[in-house]
Amino acid sequence: MRRLNYKHLQYFYTVAELSGIQAAADRLSVTPQTISGQLKLLEDELGEPLFRKQGRGIQLTDAGHLALEYCRDIFRLGDELQEVLQQGLATRPEELRVGIVDALPKSIAHQLLAPVIRDASHMKLVCREEQINALLGELAVHRLDLVLSDSPMPAGMNIRCFNHLLGHSQVACFAKKTLITNELTFPECLRDAPVLLPTDSSSATRTNILSWLQRLNIPVRIAGEFEDSALLKAFGSGGHGFFFAPKMIATEICERYGVELVGVIEELEQEFYAIVAERRINHSAVKELTERAEQGTLLS
Repeated sequence: MRRLNYKHLQYFYTVAELSGIQAAADRLSVTPQTISGQLKLLEDELGEPLFRKQGRGIQLTDAGHLALEYCRDIFRLGDELQEVLQQGLATRPEELRVGIVDALPKSIAHQLLAPVIRDASHMKLVCREEQINALLGELAVHRLDLVLSDSPMPAGMNIRCFNHLLGHSQVACFAKKTLITNELTFPECLRDAPVLLPTDSSSATRTNILSWLQRLNIPVRIAGEFEDSALLKAFGSGGHGFFFAPKMIATEICERYGVELVGVIEELEQEFYAIVAERRINHSAVKELTERAEQGTLLS
């Protein structure tokens, strides 16, 4: 098997990033014909078209999107190699690559990771936020060291991963003061009220909350669905509906978003997991994370 030409990858990467051959040619100070020729050689080498025509422009094919992801990693590693060799091998930081499910509150992710990073002064943290299925795919091919999630790995996924429970918190309800009816106590104040929930695909908490409301025979109006937990809270801050979050960060939520704690659902708990690809944990930071969780010293 022939090795890929680094120059070909650079041309492809530039065209993909600038969304055009002419723009890439201007950036690289070469002719468009040179770019087109190098792309053709790369496509012949890979055996797949990387671009397709769209109107007067071009767009990436599925193979092109995949190649672009690998290109970013290749150039990132190249930059890191250059940096390490310039600074000296002894200064190279250990890297912790973490995928964070977008429904997981950011402050919870920070609380989980902060003790580990604080105690490892040379640790370089790289975080990526995405839906759980995409993150688990990257975990499976070792592009991530762990995934932080508000639920264990979904059943039925053909991926070999292992769940580690890091902590849990009761679920609390929040709202802008203008939405709270003083005559009704929690949870009756939710009856026919607007609520903001995570999307079906982004959080296990949504199912638990809706089941709880159904058991109490309290109908609600779903006024918004969000994949990103911070965006959900921002709309809650604007008075668009009641929303739910871990009780352990209630004070922070009330202060940051200008909302009030409406009530606590004592029977519901939101759990936090570290999902790893191998049964035996080798990464020092991931090992410390799970050990702190077992000792009960990870979350305050």
